[in-house]
Amino acid sequence: MPQKAQKKIPIRRCVGCGEGKPKKELVRVVRSSEGEISLDLTGRKAGRGAYLCRSAECLGKAEKKKALNRAFETAVPPEVYAALAAEIEQAGDEENDGDDG
Repeated sequence: MPQKAQKKIPIRRCVGCGEGKPKKELVRVVRSSEGEISLDLTGRKAGRGAYLCRSAECLGKAEKKKALNRAFETAVPPEVYAALAAEIEQAGDEENDGDDG
C-alpha cells in the first residue's frame, strides 16, 4: 500500500538564538527594495527576510549582536525593534488566553 506523501514544513533559523524552527512559529522581518524595514505578519511581502522567535529573549539577543543589521546590510531603526517587541508581547498574550486552567 503506497504511503501518503508528507508535506515538508519549511524550517527557518532565528537570527537571535540560531535555532531552526518551523516558519509559522517565527516572526518575519523584511527589508523592501526601497530599504524600508517592517514586520511581515503574512510572510509574503517582497524583499529580503529575516526570522525571529516570538520571544523577548531572542529579540534582545538579535538586537545586542546586531543580527538584523547584518541580515539586511543596513542599520535597523529602533521603531522596528519596538514593533517586534509589541508583536512578541501580543503573541504571548494570545497564547495565554487559550489557557483556561
